Amino acid sequence: MSLRRPMTRHDDTIAALATPAGTAALAMVRVSGPRTAEIAATLAGGKCPTPRRVRHLDYRNVAGEVLDDVVVTFFASPGSYTGEDALEISCHGNPMISQHIVEDMLARGCRLAEPGEFTQRAFLHGKMDLSQAEAVMDVIHARSARALEAAHRQLKGGLGRRVQALVEGLLAALARVEAYIDFPDEDLPAEDRGLVRAECDRILREIGKLSATSRYGHLLREGVATVILGAPNAGKSSLLNALVGSERALVSPEPGTTRDFIEERLQVGPHWLRLIDTAGLNPSPAPLERLGMAKTRERLDEADLVLLVVDGASPPALLLPADYAERIAWGTVILVRNKADLPAAAWSAVAADVPGGVTEIATSTVTGAGLDDLRAEIVRRIDAVGGEPDERVAINVRHADALAAAESALRAARDKLAADGPVELLASDLRAALDALGAITGRVDNERMLDHLFATFCIGK
Repeated sequence: MSLRRPMTRHDDTIAALATPAGTAALAMVRVSGPRTAEIAATLAGGKCPTPRRVRHLDYRNVAGEVLDDVVVTFFASPGSYTGEDALEISCHGNPMISQHIVEDMLARGCRLAEPGEFTQRAFLHGKMDLSQAEAVMDVIHARSARALEAAHRQLKGGLGRRVQALVEGLLAALARVEAYIDFPDEDLPAEDRGLVRAECDRILREIGKLSATSRYGHLLREGVATVILGAPNAGKSSLLNALVGSERALVSPEPGTTRDFIEERLQVGPHWLRLIDTAGLNPSPAPLERLGMAKTRERLDEADLVLLVVDGASPPALLLPADYAERIAWGTVILVRNKADLPAAAWSAVAADVPGGVTEIATSTVTGAGLDDLRAEIVRRIDAVGGEPDERVAINVRHADALAAAESALRAARDKLAADGPVELLASDLRAALDALGAITGRVDNERMLDHLFATFCIGK
């Protein structure tokens, strides 16, 4: 199997603005393809600039007009991002200048790059595997330090190496099986299905570990949905304001101020949270409160983390209404015993409703006491989903689907091994698992999938 597929519409020279549209100090136009060296030589007065050496010059268009004074850098194949001859032109960040340079490149025979086409060419020329190509967009769009760490780890081949190790194990097992198909009359050792079964079991365990990172990847890319839950006047909105650092929600001594949910996005340590303040859980709600509580239930079903806020100075008789207590995932809960600046009331009745193992943190939104402890616990909870720091990867939905397909094929192979089934069918299952794993790094030729994937990139990347 090869990383490359036949070059079709990717054999011409492309150009695009590689920096965001709009006014800035600088802008950069990127060019890649077979005519790049010729274009670079023309811009430099007849001789192609030395690769990887910046050159300051006046940019003259095809009509000889000076558009700007620019800095150009030529990259000779294969030592470029795309693996082709490439050129980067840094100009002043006036949008008219960069637009005129792009238009001049089109006049010189380039075509406008499609979204993600530079990275697609890098993949097609073997500069990166498909999981690394996807990581490029994760690096660009990362909203938190942990998301950026995971994206960089994948960009450096962390996921690809782990998948390749599984592929090599599968290849060894498949070679053992196919030897008895292709050379039945040769003097081969007695067929030992136990070795193949052991390798399938090992690979299934590793696939399980990778699949388990799907949730972590979702948290990093989409943000951690963190629901603030509790009785009216427990201090939920005050907690939202304290964590956000501004008066985002109205606060009043009157219970039931929040009738709808309020969502705010913020950084907590190295993570990005979608913090959601919800309507108070009133055991005897008015009609409007009842509507707000219905929305609270919807948000609770989507929660990755729940901050269950209780008034420590006047705890309710019941921690949660029965329908909430039944549906809440207690493993996601941090119990926030709020109003620690006030004299504490009897806590035993409420504490009896809390399952063992739920972390409890005392806070005061007035003095700020306990808020740092709460932030630290939030970070610890999210980091725990990712596992050991050196092994953290963050697979996406496409990776998860491919791993599920590989797992299904390997389980089918194990069933045939257990039933002493035909080796031809066993080999077919192993090849299916191999193809599924190959799809993660791009070792399977699926042009429609590749075009769809790179179409999600931004122009110029």
